[in-house]
Amino acid sequence: MIQAVILDWAGTVLDHGSRAPMAAFVKAFAHFGVEISIADARGPMGMAKRDHIRLVGRAVNDAWRAKHGHDFNEADMEAIFAVFEPLNVAAVKTAEHSTLIAGAREALEWCKARGIRIGSTTGYTRPIMEELAPLAAAQGFSPEVMVCAGDLAAGRPAPLQMWYAMASMGIWPANTVVKCDDTPPGIGEARNAGCWAVGFALSGNIAGLSEAEMAWASEAEKAEMRARATAELLEAGAHLVVDSIADLPAAITAIQARMARGETP
Repeated sequence: MIQAVILDWAGTVLDHGSRAPMAAFVKAFAHFGVEISIADARGPMGMAKRDHIRLVGRAVNDAWRAKHGHDFNEADMEAIFAVFEPLNVAAVKTAEHSTLIAGAREALEWCKARGIRIGSTTGYTRPIMEELAPLAAAQGFSPEVMVCAGDLAAGRPAPLQMWYAMASMGIWPANTVVKCDDTPPGIGEARNAGCWAVGFALSGNIAGLSEAEMAWASEAEKAEMRARATAELLEAGAHLVVDSIADLPAAITAIQARMARGETP
């Protein structure tokens, strides 16, 4: 049966809509005279932040060249990262971006009661997580392991963070582990590691709404967001997609039923 759940952070366990990095990305590029949209910023979400900046830079390369007289390059990426990281650190320290998503505590307790262990990986860097992790711990989220972007040679969708987390926890085989994420790179990380992949549709980056904004959305609007996010996450390889971490117990139960029928990731 399932031995462990490896959780992403923003948009999965806390920061409904994964909103903390958005303004930081926009402000960081604006610092260098290039405007990017929220859609530009959200595109590669889930990847390590240097990889994320690299891809956004390539996407807006024409505007970058017009402003700076050369194509976006690695030195530009590092310069933007140096501006971005402190902005993201400041953002995650606010209650708006550090509060657990509704149902998280109950889902974690459900896992604990069944002996299912909890680990985590994240696209955030360790300096960001050094600020965010204590805020999450005060609310009851303290995973056994926290593997950050930059800890290993490659980030998502490479499986290295997942393998490191499982090795640190002493958990194997990979087909007894569920990875939960709200982004395609995070789902890819799970599949490449040989684990079950569960996508979160409404709490994460693809929907992009805060908990309050989601509460104001009509059922038709929620259905449209759910359908779009589900399609993207399934295309990335998710074995199933649910709305949020509140649905984790149901997702694990469904996966264990599939395992009982002989299915594997």
